[in-house]
Amino acid sequence: MTDVIFAHRTRPAPQSPPAPARPEPDYALIELLFFAYRDFVADADQVLVGYGFGRAHHRVLHFVDRNPGLRVRDLLDILKITKQSLARVLKALVDGGFVRQEAGASDRREKRLFTTDEGHALARRLALLQTARIARAAAAAGPGAAGTARDFLLAMVEPHEREAIAARIGIDPGEVAR
Repeated sequence: MTDVIFAHRTRPAPQSPPAPARPEPDYALIELLFFAYRDFVADADQVLVGYGFGRAHHRVLHFVDRNPGLRVRDLLDILKITKQSLARVLKALVDGGFVRQEAGASDRREKRLFTTDEGHALARRLALLQTARIARAAAAAGPGAAGTARDFLLAMVEPHEREAIAARIGIDPGEVAR
């Protein structure tokens, strides 16, 4: 008997589409963000050490100063920290005379936060140091760099939070990247 080969009936085995190439991590940009943040906070860190404060104190002082009357619960939401973590830092700032707490007007259980004159002066000093670093970097990067950096950093924020953060920091909501 002869072998019959039906070439027209054999089909090639189905091929799976190639797996998408996994992108390589962008180590340069990741590390630049680490180094930029390290140096961005270093100027303030040098000042804060003289007060016995650290970066957590700086963040609390910054947001309380920028938002007089800020509720404690709103500060917890901004910083994404626990009440326990905030309590320790806030106590040091209150005891040091940099922040004061007041009961809410309509709800006495609500705590409202304000910087004292000394707290405002320290927050401003730290902000001016960081502003100078930003200005030097923007000038070195060229025209439009500050706007591009702002857009990039806002785009790094979780999409569902961008609009609220833009409003909090005074960016026109129409400028918010979706």
